[in-house]
Amino acid sequence: MTILEVRNLKKIYTTRFGGNKVQALSDVNFTVEEGEYVSIMGESGSGKTTLLNILAALDKPTSGEVLLRDVDITTIRDSQISAFRRDNLGFVFQDFNLLDTFSLQDNILLPLVLAGVHYAEMSSRLKPIAERLGISAILKKYPYEVSGGEKQRAAVARALITSPQLILADEPTGSLDSRATDALLRLFAEINREGQTILMVTHSVKAASHANRVLFIKDGEVFHQLYRGMMSDEELYQKITDTLTIIATGGERNA
Repeated sequence: MTILEVRNLKKIYTTRFGGNKVQALSDVNFTVEEGEYVSIMGESGSGKTTLLNILAALDKPTSGEVLLRDVDITTIRDSQISAFRRDNLGFVFQDFNLLDTFSLQDNILLPLVLAGVHYAEMSSRLKPIAERLGISAILKKYPYEVSGGEKQRAAVARALITSPQLILADEPTGSLDSRATDALLRLFAEINREGQTILMVTHSVKAASHANRVLFIKDGEVFHQLYRGMMSDEELYQKITDTLTIIATGGERNA
């Protein structure tokens, strides 16, 4: 079943001085099926960050549609968009986006607090997620008291606590060392196997090679895509590297 459908997405920015127009997205089309794990890659300036912001309902396109379970998020009123994001989307960011004045537990529960969920239900949701992510013992600590990997696991817990339809991850391994990166990628794979749909934007070939499908953005369009099929992480890694080389050298789409 299709959970996300992007149709004819275009985004044009007008610069502050001179009124010049910059086309960040020209014609983006793709779908994401329920339970998929998709990575989006592309060179700097390719449009992938703009695309992620639109998918996250943080920006609106110039034209086109973004359908999440057949709801066009580009038409949701500004007064309703925060609640829609909170109820349907989970976010994992490179810089964690945790509040230093809140404990990890309070950071994780914040979306539920904003939604008016009763404390008993919050506690019942938190316990299995914290145990699953191995952070039960550090919930009372503050972000500045824990490692980058522990911060990111708390951020994943915050993303999962609302049972989102879709998790959007923006360079989630970008601030992690190699050990924490490996742990997070294993965690994402496990969460995905349990049925969670994940869409990740990344520069990391290693991170992308853990997904089941990789979309490549070039000049504001989907240039190519790779399906894992029966490939191992290592084989997909090589395929991704080859495709990025083609993009960087101005080559044509490959099979």
